[in-house]
Amino acid sequence: MGKALYIAEKPSVAQEFAKALKINGQRRDGYLESEDSVVTWCVGHLVTMSYPEKYDIKYKRWSLDTLPFLPRDFKYEIIPAVQKQFNIVRGLLNRPDVDTIYVCTDSGREGEYIYRLVAQMAGVHDKTQKRVWIDSQTEEEILRGIREAKDISEYDNLSASAYLRAKEDYLMGINFSRVLTLRYGNSVSNYLKTKYQAISVGRVMTCVLGMVVRREREIRSFVKTPFYRVLGSISLEGENFDGEWRAVEGSRYFRSPYLYKENGFKEKQYAEKLIGELSQNSPLVCQVEKIERKKENKNPPLLFNLAELQNVCSRLFKISPDETLRIVQELYEKKLVTYPRTDARGLSTAVAKEIYKNISGLRRYPQIDGAADEVLEMGTYKNIAKTRYVNDKQITDHYAIIPTGQGLSALNGISLTAQRVYETIVRRFLCIFYPPAVYQKVNLVTVMEKEHFFSSFRVLQSEGYLKIAANSFAAKKASEKSQDSEEEENTSCNEVLLAALQKLKKNDILSVDSLSIKEGETSPPKRYNSGSMILAMENAGQLIEDEELRAQIRGSGIGTSATRAEILKKLFSIKYLSLNKKTQVITPTLLGEMVFDVCSASIRQLLNPELTASWEKGLTYVAEGTITPAEYMEKLDLAGEGGTDFRPAFAYIDDLIATHRFTELKGVIYFTDGQGIYPQKMPLYQTAFVFMDDGAEEQEVPPWAMKLVLDEEDLRGGRNR
Repeated sequence: MGKALYIAEKPSVAQEFAKALKINGQRRDGYLESEDSVVTWCVGHLVTMSYPEKYDIKYKRWSLDTLPFLPRDFKYEIIPAVQKQFNIVRGLLNRPDVDTIYVCTDSGREGEYIYRLVAQMAGVHDKTQKRVWIDSQTEEEILRGIREAKDISEYDNLSASAYLRAKEDYLMGINFSRVLTLRYGNSVSNYLKTKYQAISVGRVMTCVLGMVVRREREIRSFVKTPFYRVLGSISLEGENFDGEWRAVEGSRYFRSPYLYKENGFKEKQYAEKLIGELSQNSPLVCQVEKIERKKENKNPPLLFNLAELQNVCSRLFKISPDETLRIVQELYEKKLVTYPRTDARGLSTAVAKEIYKNISGLRRYPQIDGAADEVLEMGTYKNIAKTRYVNDKQITDHYAIIPTGQGLSALNGISLTAQRVYETIVRRFLCIFYPPAVYQKVNLVTVMEKEHFFSSFRVLQSEGYLKIAANSFAAKKASEKSQDSEEEENTSCNEVLLAALQKLKKNDILSVDSLSIKEGETSPPKRYNSGSMILAMENAGQLIEDEELRAQIRGSGIGTSATRAEILKKLFSIKYLSLNKKTQVITPTLLGEMVFDVCSASIRQLLNPELTASWEKGLTYVAEGTITPAEYMEKLDLAGEGGTDFRPAFAYIDDLIATHRFTELKGVIYFTDGQGIYPQKMPLYQTAFVFMDDGAEEQEVPPWAMKLVLDEEDLRGGRNR
């Protein structure tokens, strides 16, 4: 009987597998071995795609003559810095006494890609290969993953998706970066007074740059608009509260041109005029027209996926998404939490059945003040599968990030920030087993001289999950924070006032102590911070204006949970974006704005989320087996060797028409050699493709288009046709 080889993504993970398998053999150079098993590891990526000059030395020099670069067969090479470990891994993969290979790289698209490249370069044949898919690095989960490992062919679609993603980013980066640098690089460097300036663009990062630059320019162009609200100070049993005037139907200012929305005026004089009209009779009183009392339940939030955790950590700890991912990866490797690179915010049914184990383990965690014991006593975990926190349909690769309940001894060896991140994950997890917070809401409408005033009150009656929601290091209780967040919408309310409101009836008369004007002004859009940027990337599909397309790619963002932090980090490193480390606010640099303008003037589709989000959706379809890699690649086929894709130009024109920047377009004349991809559908305008005489007879155009052929004399104006 042959040996089993286990290959992990990192040495630390390989060590955990060795512990779980009870491999006590001697550690060799690059692997561990026992009588029946061998454990080895990659060190991240061991193999990468070759630079263009490895195909042909002519590509080393950037030139328009060698573009587009579209190889039919892609070349790969060993990364020089890890050549030694690759040689060790290759030798182990092909050892005659190894008959079964267990692939234990990270359970996701990128982890799959790492191993597949290694196996490809190592020339693995005639070996049984099984995929280990785990959600945490606890011994129990590792052994389950090995026990339930599936044949690697079950993950061929995921592998195809990974290869396509890499090819897509590679082709776009090389071709578009080179053509834009050659065309605009000198102009940018001259303006910036730098020696040389490459223009780096990519499928995802250029779209993110576009989002930040557009937001910044919205802020710059924003003009503050003042407005003036009228407030009445109303008295009730010795307590005072505010009522806000609104120009509802029946008001003398209903649909008035002087209004700013329905609750304010554009100019102060009209607010003063209203107060004068309401103050003619003394004493000032108002009558209760409507009073509505109801209880409102606020459920615990959904569990953390990586994007939501990165957003919260940016706000709480002022750390970057990249740093958050590094911390949660460390927690994962120390068995404290489950797999971090997940987009899911719920649990699977299978996990829900065993969730008491996670809760039980947390009884030894002192920061939660016995909350785990309380959850076990309440028994609410038994019915968690029937709640919104468990949904198998919304889980693809991994469920939400939750504590394992194990590895607590490792907490003393990690940073204070990492400890706080862990506590944040634990509390979010335990919250779902507590009842909702309950608020008493009172909505009051009073009338004064036929004008309506509105008041809203919201008081916390039962803490529910808020009891344990706030971190031990937080300055305020969760319940206090919750009330603060409602300040703009609700009037403050103490117990005395609440009791008086409970007795209030329709048609009751109340005293009005005074009428006043509260001045305000409109606010510009907020700049992205590192956390909100990650969420914006995750939800980029929502930015798409086209309703049909938006519905088609619902739930799709730009980038993935595994790559978004790295994309932001790259944009900071190449100085397209700037990050304020104290506030985590993101702003574009001058260079970033210039690159934005270059792309906007040339390949503006790169700046829009439509293209990137739809491509990411396509990769998901490949991973699911819905479409084939060949079908996906059709959209990337630029008809090489001098060809072009005509469709973006037509899409651009259609956009100009849709946004009314073209209002009387009669036709389009497209000068071309004819080698490329034509739109299949006839546009709303006439189109002529114009060729030079040389070889034009071989070129065909769509049946809905005209074909014109010119020679040199035509261009000189020597002949009329």
